[in-house]
Amino acid sequence: MPNVIFQDIGLIDYKQAWDYQEKLFNEIIEIKIQNRKSPQEEQKTTPNYLLFCEHPHVFTLGKSGDEKNLLANEASLENQQATFYKINRGGDITYHGPGQIVGYPIFDLENFFTDIHKYLRFLEEAIILTLADYGLQSGRIKGMTGVWLDIENPEKARKICAMGVRCSRWVSMHGFAFNINTNLSYFNNIVPCGITDKAVTSLSYELNTEVDINEVKEKLKHHLATLFNIQYLPISQTNPIVS
Repeated sequence: MPNVIFQDIGLIDYKQAWDYQEKLFNEIIEIKIQNRKSPQEEQKTTPNYLLFCEHPHVFTLGKSGDEKNLLANEASLENQQATFYKINRGGDITYHGPGQIVGYPIFDLENFFTDIHKYLRFLEEAIILTLADYGLQSGRIKGMTGVWLDIENPEKARKICAMGVRCSRWVSMHGFAFNINTNLSYFNNIVPCGITDKAVTSLSYELNTEVDINEVKEKLKHHLATLFNIQYLPISQTNPIVS
């Protein structure tokens, strides 16, 4: 049962969270490099992290994305108090903002399984199970990473969770964006994930009521723990980024 350090780092600037991810990611990579140079009895166990957070309004473009899918210009972004970053994950363009659970698993997959497709399917399954807790049936659309509602009806299908990851030496970073009480109007500034014929939705929109985001986090944590067979480690209550 792999141990995972869970940290809810709250509302945080996107670049600050990205830098923190990179720090943890690079520390794990360095341990793995040193382990390959060391006798087995001197090798260290690599840590695993799961970060939950929310971001101020921001649009991020993956390395395989097309910048034309950002429909707003610089002035419009400034008026909406939004920022834009080109980043080193897979996928196209997406939006992050308050009321959204952004999850960043920084896992050494050699502690779990070395199968990136299985990893993505497990992340999706945790979202699907969480939505089922709220009475919503969701699923996958072939060739489209993420979680969708009304998957049997292409005209009504809408995305509720986007995903994009990076993996190097079997260490993952970036992750998923699960719309809970998200202001969906911000998605009008982009072609979400480069998909022109599908809408975006949120849990609160589907339930027609504000949702307790902390309750959703607990349910999602539970499903991730069950699927990945993980045990969460307690952490200090101090801010992990500045401590």
